[in-house]
Amino acid sequence: MLFLRSLLYFLGSSIALIILVIIALILFFLPFKFRYAVLSKWSMFCLWWLAFTLNVKLQVIGKENIPSKPCVIISNHQSTWETFGFQQIFPLQTWVLKQTLLWIPFFGWGLALLKPIVINRGDKLKALKTIIKQGEARLKEGIFVVAFPEGTRQPYKKLGRYQSGAIAIAKKASCDVLPVYHNAGSTWPKGSFIKHPGTITVIIGKPINVEGKPAKELTQNIRNWTQKQSEKF
Repeated sequence: MLFLRSLLYFLGSSIALIILVIIALILFFLPFKFRYAVLSKWSMFCLWWLAFTLNVKLQVIGKENIPSKPCVIISNHQSTWETFGFQQIFPLQTWVLKQTLLWIPFFGWGLALLKPIVINRGDKLKALKTIIKQGEARLKEGIFVVAFPEGTRQPYKKLGRYQSGAIAIAKKASCDVLPVYHNAGSTWPKGSFIKHPGTITVIIGKPINVEGKPAKELTQNIRNWTQKQSEKF
């Protein structure tokens, strides 16, 4: 039964994605905010469709901590869910992501229209320079930057090593960082087609000022906070 319900979710979300990406591609010449408004409707549909087909609900704790000024959102990475779910929680945003994601038909094309910060992991030094330069530019445009410092999805209840690139962006742009934890892997496991009924909880911590603090120390503190939140679920 879960396979059939997961298949129904996949078909519905795929059809919606194809339609919206085609519309956005036709209107690619319009300003970023317009393209974002069109494409973010997919995430809105997906959250509703997940709840309808698989009874996957969403709970957000700490939404009052989201600052009005753009900042760097630092989150753990467990699932595909957070790549679209965050669009319905946080303001206008883009993401630090690997280049290969842009090669995925329709999904990658949609991402390419949303000013992502694209990196090639093969050249770490160049990737870090790209993250800092483009991240600062996006923040100055009023766009929140979402970073997954583990670099790749981790199994539910596991936390990978945190890289300090997100902190480097915040330091360069003189903005805060916002720590976030979620347990999306409990309902949408890494690499799994089957989704499970349940509640995805997103916990948003208080903004952290990065000025005058070592990047490694800040990164470790955020990881420690994330680990502590994960122990609640």
